[in-house]
Amino acid sequence: MSDIKIISLGGVRENAKNMYAIEVNDDIYILDCGLKYPENELLGIDIVIPDFEYLRQNARRIVGVFLTHGHADAIGALPYFVSEFDVPVFGSELTIALAKIACENEEIAKKFNDFHVINEKTEIDFPSATVSFFKTTHSIPESLGVALKTEEGTIVYTGDFKFDQTASAQYQTDLARLAELGNEGVLALLSDSANAENPSETVNEREIYDFISETFEYRKGRIIVACVASNISRVQQVLDAAQANDRKVALTGHDVEKIVRTALKLNKLHLPSDDILIPIKDIKRYDDDQIVILEAGRSGEPLKSLQKMALKRHRSVSLHEGDLVFITTTPSHAMETNVAKTRDMIYRSGADVKSISDELNSSGHASKNDLQLMMNLLKPRYVLPVQGEYRLLAANAHAATEVGIPAENIFLLAKGDVAEYTRGKMLVASSVEVGNTMIDGIGVGDIGNIVLRDRKILSEDGIFIAVVTIDRKKKKIVDRPKITSRGFVYVKTSRDLIAESADIITKTVQSNLDNKEFDWGHLKQDVREQLNHFLYEQTKRHPVILPVIMEINQYHGHGKNKKNNDPHK
Repeated sequence: MSDIKIISLGGVRENAKNMYAIEVNDDIYILDCGLKYPENELLGIDIVIPDFEYLRQNARRIVGVFLTHGHADAIGALPYFVSEFDVPVFGSELTIALAKIACENEEIAKKFNDFHVINEKTEIDFPSATVSFFKTTHSIPESLGVALKTEEGTIVYTGDFKFDQTASAQYQTDLARLAELGNEGVLALLSDSANAENPSETVNEREIYDFISETFEYRKGRIIVACVASNISRVQQVLDAAQANDRKVALTGHDVEKIVRTALKLNKLHLPSDDILIPIKDIKRYDDDQIVILEAGRSGEPLKSLQKMALKRHRSVSLHEGDLVFITTTPSHAMETNVAKTRDMIYRSGADVKSISDELNSSGHASKNDLQLMMNLLKPRYVLPVQGEYRLLAANAHAATEVGIPAENIFLLAKGDVAEYTRGKMLVASSVEVGNTMIDGIGVGDIGNIVLRDRKILSEDGIFIAVVTIDRKKKKIVDRPKITSRGFVYVKTSRDLIAESADIITKTVQSNLDNKEFDWGHLKQDVREQLNHFLYEQTKRHPVILPVIMEINQYHGHGKNKKNNDPHK
């Protein structure tokens, strides 16, 4: 009998950031290691990755990381993971190549070299399980699902997938292998839920290509295609459509150039002609209706780059009248506000906007029917919907009940939940502590809720700084408080408020100086509380209040006064 635990470290009740730990006896198998891009309330945060604390506590038990595909939601956190953990990483040829590119930006991670290339025919025997893989259809070649065969049955993780009967050879799903796994017996299915709410069939990639090509044919002027850099399928469609319509393609963005070069080198992407790609600096040599600009943005996120183009701040491209911005990616619901803002900026620049998602039901993820087909092929005993916000997990669960899986065998996990299979039954009876690790610049995990709260307050109500100089021996204030405000009120038009604030500070500080038990901490806290109460009464705002108290010491060194800023004060 094997002891089996399935732990969600990310990817549930949220978009992206996929990471799941499967424990079989004393071994831990990690499935994917992804990131997510921050939502609006995470001010200043670059990316968010899973919390590795549970894995740190059990590092000796980790046997490997198994990657399903090369998108950021599956490999984006790997540079931070391999900087801490020296365990083997397994993935397809393209996935490993993209993982290495991701690791190049981290000083410690770029030294990591325990990568192992596998394919759909690979089987790896570990003491507690045999790990194998199967081909799936996604927007990037060599997308794989993972199967962990244990004594109790097989645990299957689909990764990102959909079914497309028109997919080319390197994108096709291995239906025979799925049926084989189903016949062998699947204990639990961890299934992609990102498109589970979609009740209708998504269009196939052939229809998407026809739509792109038609847009290129009938549109006059430059076309700026916004695309996720690692969406190799879409990049190939853009190249083919440009060739068919006598246009040249210029790549803008360091990330997309590296990814395209890597895909070309591995023959996962092909150029329809040797001269189809031109340097971005050469676009002025061509007429506007001969040009396609492929913009993927930093880290594969094109929206910020499009905004810079609209504001004429982009280093290579400025939008002008007659341009078409063609958004060929389907943004998540969390990005809708940002997309709407970007569209507005593009229209203001004089350009037009067109989006595939406005006219076609396109997605790289499984629709409801795809999910049900996967379940019917695999015939799992238990279903654990993953990758998606709660409503998407619930939609996947509803799809499972419709194909006959009992509701008690479906688990909607939260981050840290442990689904444990013991004595012939799976239950969620425990959890581990799991949070988010936020990346801000070179800082990894040093930004917590308190810092984010302060950033939110600063963005909404600003900052109020009061500087006071005191002579503690004489128990008096040397000079009237100096007040500075940023993002709270405009000082020149709020003289009365500033004057009254100075009076309150003077009164509060003097009261503390007169107290026999003088305490620096109490003085600052008292100033904060009195100011906070007064400022809220006057403005109904709560700025961040920073009292700066300096002490002056008299001495006879050269007959002059000197201020001494005690670091404790």
